[in-house]
Amino acid sequence: MLDQEKCKGCTNCIKHCPTEAIRVREGRARIIEERCIDCGECIRICPNRAKLAITDSLERLKDFSYTVALPAPSLYAQFGPAVMPHNILAALLDIGFNDYYEVAVGAEIVTNCLRNYLQQDKPRPLISSACPAVVRLMQVRFPGLLDHVVLIDTPMEVSARMAREKVIREHGCKSEEIGIFFITPCPAKVTAIKQPFGSRSYVDGAISMSSIYGEILSRLESPATNIVPGGSPAIGVGWGRAGGENHGIKDRSLLAVDGIHNVINVFEEIERGGLRDIDYIEAQACTGGCIGGPLVPQNQFVSRVRMENLVKKLSQNDYHCPEIDCNYDFCELPGPILPRPALKLSNDIDQAISMLEQVEKITSDLPGLDCGSCGSPNCRALAEDIVRGYAETSYCVFKLREKLQCLAREIVDLSHLQPPAMGREAAKSDKEGAKR
Repeated sequence: MLDQEKCKGCTNCIKHCPTEAIRVREGRARIIEERCIDCGECIRICPNRAKLAITDSLERLKDFSYTVALPAPSLYAQFGPAVMPHNILAALLDIGFNDYYEVAVGAEIVTNCLRNYLQQDKPRPLISSACPAVVRLMQVRFPGLLDHVVLIDTPMEVSARMAREKVIREHGCKSEEIGIFFITPCPAKVTAIKQPFGSRSYVDGAISMSSIYGEILSRLESPATNIVPGGSPAIGVGWGRAGGENHGIKDRSLLAVDGIHNVINVFEEIERGGLRDIDYIEAQACTGGCIGGPLVPQNQFVSRVRMENLVKKLSQNDYHCPEIDCNYDFCELPGPILPRPALKLSNDIDQAISMLEQVEKITSDLPGLDCGSCGSPNCRALAEDIVRGYAETSYCVFKLREKLQCLAREIVDLSHLQPPAMGREAAKSDKEGAKR
């Protein structure tokens, strides 16, 4: 979401958007929805805080008879070393949730599924499906890599499904009476709930970590609810930082890349035919992984240290993952992930070719400085906007200056011309008058 009052049209966002989904027109940013992958880069980079992620408030808990909190593993790294997961879970119950189900448990289950999945004969390298922003990046910019995505659901969805079934089984609630809320570090998860890759999402809403952080912090001192410590799985909690997935899989040729622009570099290398010796790529849009999400309250470098120390402590506990057959389709996505035709010039092939030729011609005529002053991220994007009818050549300040200079010269030249009806004497008189 864009706050029109705060937006100053500074063009910072258009230069950092990985899918060129933002334009600045009439002094305000405009988001091209079909290109947006909700990576949160614009939220992170905006100096005026004009970009916002729409998440749910705690008021939505009143819409359901029974509510369950799904804390992301990265939530545990937002607090000091003395705060353990069971303290945070107790605080969530004090806030008003009826129950909780750790996403770390779902991550542990997905880890076991991945180990089995990697034994299959699939095109290498396989790419993680855990980060929805990365998957949407492939849908928009790298559709040829979608065959490499592992068809295993995210820990969030696996945990939500298990939580829902548990509440129905133990409390006899109807599914529509249960509200399951994910405590999210990023806007991509919000979109994944509203527009899931599968047929539906088992999550009913998402609450920003930043918005609930103060509520949790105020209840850590003296929680009314006590939870037995030691129930959080170390491997699953480790998914909250970059490299956590690979740490759980082990014994393979694994690569971890974080930061959306670094991910793009790796994907371009795969498109060129590289990295065939890699079995699995853990790709995360946020630098540092989920602990670096745009909706987390703490510095990612501090959170990384806290996460590593927490995983070491939890590794000493004897945790048993819930009994689920990893070959069962419980964790599998229902079908292939399809591309999003967001970058097409036209659905008609002949027209698209003609438009592409126009784009190439206009691009070659532009200065190639990619300054962003036109409101488009680069000169080629401006050329595409012109061909689509969304912009004009005069949007380029350099082309506009050239045009003004030409007009100025024409005006000067015209000022020295005389109408043919004027005689020589009149022209001579005009010249003498000009001298005086």
